[in-house]
Amino acid sequence: MGVASMTGFARADGEAAGLAWVWEIKSVNGRSLDLRLRLPPGFDSAEPQLRPEVGNRFRRGNISATLSVDRTQPPAVRINRNLLIRIAAALDELRGIVDAAPARLDGLLALRGVIEVVEDEEDPETAASRRAAILAGWTIALDRLAASRAAEGAKLLAILTAHLGELGALVQAAADADAAQPAAIRARLERALADLVGLAPEVPQERVAQEAALLVTRADIREEIERLRAHLSQAGDLLQQGGAVGRPLDFLCQELTREANTLCSKSADIQLTRIGLALKAAIEQFREQVQNLE
Repeated sequence: MGVASMTGFARADGEAAGLAWVWEIKSVNGRSLDLRLRLPPGFDSAEPQLRPEVGNRFRRGNISATLSVDRTQPPAVRINRNLLIRIAAALDELRGIVDAAPARLDGLLALRGVIEVVEDEEDPETAASRRAAILAGWTIALDRLAASRAAEGAKLLAILTAHLGELGALVQAAADADAAQPAAIRARLERALADLVGLAPEVPQERVAQEAALLVTRADIREEIERLRAHLSQAGDLLQQGGAVGRPLDFLCQELTREANTLCSKSADIQLTRIGLALKAAIEQFREQVQNLE
């Protein structure tokens, strides 16, 4: 099972028993799973059957689905003879009073109410056939939406894997730069003591060494490096595992940021600080992509 994006689009259409239908489904990012259905009049009763399928297939995302239906055959019409007779009688009464051309049949038929649309009464068999076709179309549309989200997820997987490689390289660079920390700390301490010459007694070298060792201990970033590597390894495992891994990966991004902040605060070397800042920026880029995952 691969990772899936929360964004996607799907469409399914068909015909059944004189009715043409179209399903359109759009999915975008969301903190949880939210489905909004727009159904035409007469189809509201199908909603309880539609919702469970979404929950069985997806875990996160704001999903909007619309069903459109149209007749494939024109409806039957009939002439309202009683109304037409009354109109004709009224015209006879006005003849000789109003100077006008005789009424034409097409003009009479164009009058409101003369021609009526006859709605076909839907028999149970036809209703069941139409409902079954539309529900089957819903399943097809959801299959296509899942495929769309999976295709987008495959692209995200490649991007996230590349980001993990970049983060791993930065963590290794930080580990390499950490070797320069003790010398940088001792040099900085000695410069500070040199500035105090004449203001305070000379500090013994043994005392300088003790203070330098204490500062080096406080600036030790080996634990942060190990935790960063552990979080990156776990992130890689989650991506390979697939499924709904968006939330756990987002949590790992928070932990990576926490460790990167600590690393920067402990840095006593300009090179390590630069690496730490680059690491924080790369983690944020990684997190932006993670937030598109289901």
